[in-house]
Amino acid sequence: MTAQNRPFHFITSMPHLRQPIEQWRNRLRHIEDLGYHSVAIADHLGDGWSMDPMTMMTIAAEATTTLRVSTSVLCNDFYHPFFLHRSISNLDVISEGRVTLGLGAGWRPLDYTVSGVRFDPAPVRVDRLAESIAVLKGLFAGERFTFEGEHFRVGDALGAPKPVQWPHPPIMVGGGGRRMLQLGGREADIVGINPPRLTEHSDPAKMAREISAEGLREKAEIVRAAATERPDPGAILLQANLLDVRVQGSGGSESRSTSGLVDWLGQEAVEKSPLVLDGDVERCIDALLELRETVGITEIHLGNDADGVAEIVSRLA
Repeated sequence: MTAQNRPFHFITSMPHLRQPIEQWRNRLRHIEDLGYHSVAIADHLGDGWSMDPMTMMTIAAEATTTLRVSTSVLCNDFYHPFFLHRSISNLDVISEGRVTLGLGAGWRPLDYTVSGVRFDPAPVRVDRLAESIAVLKGLFAGERFTFEGEHFRVGDALGAPKPVQWPHPPIMVGGGGRRMLQLGGREADIVGINPPRLTEHSDPAKMAREISAEGLREKAEIVRAAATERPDPGAILLQANLLDVRVQGSGGSESRSTSGLVDWLGQEAVEKSPLVLDGDVERCIDALLELRETVGITEIHLGNDADGVAEIVSRLA
């Protein structure tokens, strides 16, 4: 199946637990009824009430029947792959195969500052992520597994229980740099094509190009080039987080979900990106169809306003 023929999978953010737990569960069931493919939970620290991804995904899976739960994305440096495998395998069994494991190399200095975990240079973090994926895949196979790398060692471990999804729950690698995209192309089932992280040294012109149609196509080609030795390189799914969503509904209502990149680059630069939806439902649908046709992105994170874009989900999902 080519990317242009694949169905869209729409993702929304895990609702925040600043509400009674039963109301929170009902909210998840409502998201499921709207036709979303999955809810995704981020993994950041130091912002007030931090939701633990494993706990929240487990409760969300128990509250629903078809909705997938995913991490978007776990900071690899906070999880030893031996113990992460145990959590994800158990959750895959409990949810009857509704887990997606999103992993990243870590990028947000605040997460490291508040946790006290050392923020190593990017090449070290990417190498550690590559080892983590190797350990996870070895354990998911359900056989005795030994691994000795620079960052992780596992001795004659039996990966159990075997996950429902075989050979393992889908692994999503999210990143914006070349090495992360290449790692995703070699090892992941889903690759998140993201802009590089913002710093005080970031070049606005370069960042604007990163989120342009041409920049996204170049990133997609990096992924595909890295996947050429895989048995089925065309099976890799591409994912993107929309940067700015402004959907005009009936009666003049407007849904708005915006990332921090908009404030930093400016509205004009961001509006040129295909990762922006702006207009009525028909115009937004046309934009998503073009994104699928030209870049091959079919896994779409629509932000945190699940109701505001519900008509798009019902039409395209």
